[in-house]
Parts: sequence; C-alpha cells; structure tokens
Amino acid sequence: MTKLMEWLAVLTVLGSIWGSMITKKVGAEFVDNNYTLVLYSPIIFVAIFGLYAASVVIYRTLTFNNCEEASIELQEDIKAAKEDLTRLGFKFKEIST
Repeated sequence: MTKLMEWLAVLTVLGSIWGSMITKKVGAEFVDNNYTLVLYSPIIFVAIFGLYAASVVIYRTLTFNNCEEASIELQEDIKAAKEDLTRLGFKFKEIST
C-alpha cells in the first residue's frame, strides 16, 4: 500500500466519523454538548497541521549543515568528467563567476 493510499484511507475513515457526527447519526452526548467544536474540527486540525509543517520546515532550515567534503568531491568529479569529455572532442566554454 502506498503512502497516498494510507493517507486516503485514514482521511476517509475520519471523514466518515466526522460526517456521522455532524448529521447526528451517532448519538453521543459529547457531540450534542460541543456541536460547534465538532463542526469546526477539520479546520482546527488543518491549522494545527499547518503550524506543525511550518515548524518542521523552519527547524530543518535552521539546522541544515554545509557539506564541504561533498562539495569538493563533486567539483573534482566535474573536473574529471570535463577532462574525459575534452579528450573525446567536446569543447567547453568557460563561465566567469
């Protein structure tokens, strides 16, 4: 089962439960006492998920580290590839930085 199918299955189950609460197919005292909370709960959950996602992106951006060794290795690989291609007859135009 793919991740998309897992998410869709969970959202279908939660949506069905929420829909049965809103249409009062489920007779629960909690729903009767807190109908407004149940009604707006999807919006609340989306807002909470948005805050969580934003905090994860900000945290990972702040803790992102530079990989100096990988950068040097990549530059050496590019230089070797250019030398091999030059030997095969390709010509490269130098770009000034």
